[in-house]
Amino acid sequence: MIAAAGRFAPSPTGELHLGNLRTALVAWLSARSQGLGFVVRMEDLDLITSSPVHESSQLSALAAMGLDWDGDVVRQSERFARYEDAIAVLTARGHTYPCYCTRREIREASSAPQGALAADGTYPGTCRHLDDALRSRYAAEGRRPALRLFADDAVVEVVDEIHGLVRVVVDDVVLRRNDGVPAYNLAVVVDDAAQDVAEVVRGDDLLSSTPRHVLLQGLLGLPTPRYRHVSLVLGADGVRLAKRHGAVTPGQLAEMGIGTAQMLGLLASSLGLAEPGEVVTAHGLIERFRLDVLPREPWVLPPNLQRSVS
Repeated sequence: MIAAAGRFAPSPTGELHLGNLRTALVAWLSARSQGLGFVVRMEDLDLITSSPVHESSQLSALAAMGLDWDGDVVRQSERFARYEDAIAVLTARGHTYPCYCTRREIREASSAPQGALAADGTYPGTCRHLDDALRSRYAAEGRRPALRLFADDAVVEVVDEIHGLVRVVVDDVVLRRNDGVPAYNLAVVVDDAAQDVAEVVRGDDLLSSTPRHVLLQGLLGLPTPRYRHVSLVLGADGVRLAKRHGAVTPGQLAEMGIGTAQMLGLLASSLGLAEPGEVVTAHGLIERFRLDVLPREPWVLPPNLQRSVS
């Protein structure tokens, strides 16, 4: 195991796009500029949507950019026993309960006002205090429960090194889905500790989930890494980058005559680490990396890349 590492943890459900690669670049530069190790973890909890083909494509895209990693690639699909051990600890300490809510019921309940400090997608605790009779009725109806964390409306503060203080009322997040698959919020906490991750760099769409992770770390007696949440890449419509926006993957860019080196320069420029059109290498950017120059606002995909893709 690599001591004190940064990490990149994609889900192998498709090709990496410019937004993913931009975050990976920042994570790698941040770790390497501090002399940290760097690990890659495949968050392939869902065996239906994840694919070894996509994993291979993603790793190739990282390597083509000049990003290297230490040790073997870790796959969450091979670590279910670790997650169940953590669930057992939380359950033994009274921090879990079964949830029989359907998705529709959760959507309807979540649409009610939850307060200014509530995290995105907050679950209002509908099943938190179900009596035995109601649980038996749901079981008789064939409802399979998910397992949730009893967060007890804990207010958690996190200081993100890019965005500053985040203060959130942590909701009762799912720890195990009703199909038996461990949930992301639990797995990421267990894996970051097991891989000695000292620094988490990821997209700022996950910033509101970070207090959930910090709470779980505390309940499990695990260390809390420092967090740096990077601004996202958006299309011209202001929506998070997707295939509909144009040439967003290395393969699509190559079809336009934009190679990996030019793509790397584009990403570095968007981060304030290179001049527009400058030819750079990943290793050459290490000495330039500074946290204070990273943009806090989203990067909008350049107009010349915004074309329809079949």
